[in-house]
Amino acid sequence: MTQTITLAGGCFWCIEAVYQRIQGVERAVSGYMGGHRAHPSYEQVCTGVSGHAEVVRIDYDPQQISLSELLDVFFTIHDPTTLNRQGNDVGSQYRSGIYWHSPEQEADVRAALARWQAHFARPIVTELLPASTFWPAETGHQDYFNQHPAQPYCVAIIAPKLRKLYEHFPEQARI
Repeated sequence: MTQTITLAGGCFWCIEAVYQRIQGVERAVSGYMGGHRAHPSYEQVCTGVSGHAEVVRIDYDPQQISLSELLDVFFTIHDPTTLNRQGNDVGSQYRSGIYWHSPEQEADVRAALARWQAHFARPIVTELLPASTFWPAETGHQDYFNQHPAQPYCVAIIAPKLRKLYEHFPEQARI
């Protein structure tokens, strides 16, 4: 039986591309969460008027990969200590966040954050909340890296995150 966790760590193209390559992840879908507007558009999210974060909803098989392992990848591939930004992507839509789908997940999420804080000199500012309504992103944002691997953003920003995945988690990564 699959479980779901929703993550925000900058541009959703990055998170989606990484989690699509992890054994035990059955599906990674880019979308929006945490705002106050129903059916937000990419333009509304990017301008900050909707209050949503760019997120990826991840369906995974806990018999193949644990939530703890998924969160280890999360804390490795992005900087959870920068508020509302990842690199040159700036704005509340790029915030770091973990949105759990059950009380058991909340306990695992809080334990992972406490464990990972020791790895960072600055405080982790990752938003920790129960999952709210997930709005799938437009079709052009789904599976973005796989469709545009030579696009400059993909080469400069996403490819290094994939290298981190393969370097730090070779057992979990699928090629």
